[in-house]
Amino acid sequence: MLHTLLNQPPATHDFRPEKQDVIPGTVEKILKGFTGGVERAVSSNFAGLDKILPRIKACCGPLTKLHDVELQAEAARLGLELRRQGFRDDLVAQVFAIVREAADRTLGKRHFDVQLMGGWALLKGMIAEMETGEGKTLTATLAAATAALAGVPVHVLTVNDYLTRRDADEMGPVYRALGLSVGCVVHDVPVTERRNEYLCDITYCTNKEIVFDYLRDRLTLNDMGGAALRLRTESLYTKEPRHGRLLLRGLSYAITDEADSLLIDESRTPLIISGSVVGREEVAFMRAVMDFAESLEADRDFIIDTGSRHVGMTKSGEKKITELVLPPDTQWTGTIRKNEMIRRAVSALHLFERDKDYLVRDGKVQIIDAFTGRVMPDRSWEQGLQQLIELKEACEVTQQQETVARISYQKFFRRYLHLAGMTGTAKEVRGELWTVYGLPTVRIHTHRQLRRWKQPDRIFPGRDERDAYLLERIRELHAGGRPVLIGTGSVAASEQTSLLLVSAGLGHKVLNAKNDAEEAEIVALAGRRGAITIATNMAGRGTDIKLDPGIAELGGLHVILTELHEAARIDRQLAGRCARQGDPGSHEALLALDDSILAGGRGGIAGVLARRLMPKGFFVWSMAAKYAIVHVQKETERFHGKMRRELFKQDVLRKNLLSFSQREE
Repeated sequence: MLHTLLNQPPATHDFRPEKQDVIPGTVEKILKGFTGGVERAVSSNFAGLDKILPRIKACCGPLTKLHDVELQAEAARLGLELRRQGFRDDLVAQVFAIVREAADRTLGKRHFDVQLMGGWALLKGMIAEMETGEGKTLTATLAAATAALAGVPVHVLTVNDYLTRRDADEMGPVYRALGLSVGCVVHDVPVTERRNEYLCDITYCTNKEIVFDYLRDRLTLNDMGGAALRLRTESLYTKEPRHGRLLLRGLSYAITDEADSLLIDESRTPLIISGSVVGREEVAFMRAVMDFAESLEADRDFIIDTGSRHVGMTKSGEKKITELVLPPDTQWTGTIRKNEMIRRAVSALHLFERDKDYLVRDGKVQIIDAFTGRVMPDRSWEQGLQQLIELKEACEVTQQQETVARISYQKFFRRYLHLAGMTGTAKEVRGELWTVYGLPTVRIHTHRQLRRWKQPDRIFPGRDERDAYLLERIRELHAGGRPVLIGTGSVAASEQTSLLLVSAGLGHKVLNAKNDAEEAEIVALAGRRGAITIATNMAGRGTDIKLDPGIAELGGLHVILTELHEAARIDRQLAGRCARQGDPGSHEALLALDDSILAGGRGGIAGVLARRLMPKGFFVWSMAAKYAIVHVQKETERFHGKMRRELFKQDVLRKNLLSFSQREE
């Protein structure tokens, strides 16, 4: 609970509160597994969150009579009471009522009961599972403002710069009405200005930026950890003590928006700060490796498993590798290392696809996040893969760099003293959220009855048949005036769908990683009468498509998924762009059997049956195909979950091995 934060000294740059890594013992693991089972059994109810509603509503009436200055003074008074007495239910209820009143005055929005319950869950350190469109951004203001008034530095974290800047701008007036300061850290904020942003009572930032800033601070501290006394005494004998260069004031309280994305999907991603470069002589070696990889023949020299994204060499390929002569004086001349680099070169050529896994912009290779569809300009692949793909695309080859600091999202988030989150898709991963982070999940019901209609999925033998029906479906919806959002799995697929609509004379907008700067404008137009928008996963999280007047009467926004993601949660996020806040809406999936999710023979027996039964009738093989897709999604989710558990074990092992040196990043 947040009560523990109030027992800490005020967070400053020379006193940086954060949770120490704890290695769980056998007894702790057993107890956590047992309590996790109990937690999952009761997580579908509201966990008693509705009990606070009468208290909040009882406090609301008198506040309407206060002037703005008086409201701010009352907020400050309650903040002092929270510091003295802790987060008592009656005090929290009064603060929630004040935040609600401030939101009404500044935004014209008054928190609904379900949002009050969600805010209470966040304050209690839970994952609030709220249906998409239920106003999670406004919900976060309740917990963030309450903690900030009590003097706790708050970080509100989300998945990309667009949402971070939008949320900070939209919610800023609420916080300022309470006398609180608001900061915002996104990619283009210079490092020299970030210290002031983090000094604010509440700071909105992306997960990526805050982790990099944390690593920068660790480098500045030279892994001194909690040596606060040494930091303070530095000012006695040096003009530039290190605490004057630190950015963060520790890791006190974080509210994660799209929590399943930050805490689960991204958890295996290592965040790395690189230092001195490796010599340029490696480029000649990599060119030789790429030339050799291009000479290899698929199936004869190597076999690719698209499901696990693994490259295996055949006997023919292994023989050719042993005969390969490489440039001397490189670190890869050893047999094992040479084999590793050749496999990476084959992967670069055949597994990593342009406009799906990466795009080329201004002569540079930039990675596309598979879960969000967004470009990650500051990230690069490790161990030479980045340079191999640059050679493949005839781009300037960047120099390899040595890692000087790294940490996974999983390890970083476990260091917050108090952690909470909200998302519309936590059900499938609630067990992992409890096991790894100790976060229980609570389901919050919708404010209004959900009016989202799912139409039956349709699966076609190939993409040509799928595209023909897709075009017919779009024409039908467009003629009726309904806005349509078409979800695709990659930049390339979005461009192919765009060409299809151009050939049919249908005007539309495209939102993908190539034109992310136009995101706000495209989203603003997507709810207009007859609008057609093609989007990658970029539109799947946090995107609020507002309907023009009269659109609800036509049936609202219709979402068409043309490909399914390996994680079913991502598909649910995209479908959740329709039928928000009580509006009507519908969604459907139009799929092709030769799409990537079933490529390479994936789908088990059901996938084989679907392909063999295709000529015998639509119903039989389409049912088999649907089962195969579900099978692939579940198997992939289990595989990724296993990988995350392995990472957790590795973190514990690394902690054991390196604890004596106090250098773990």
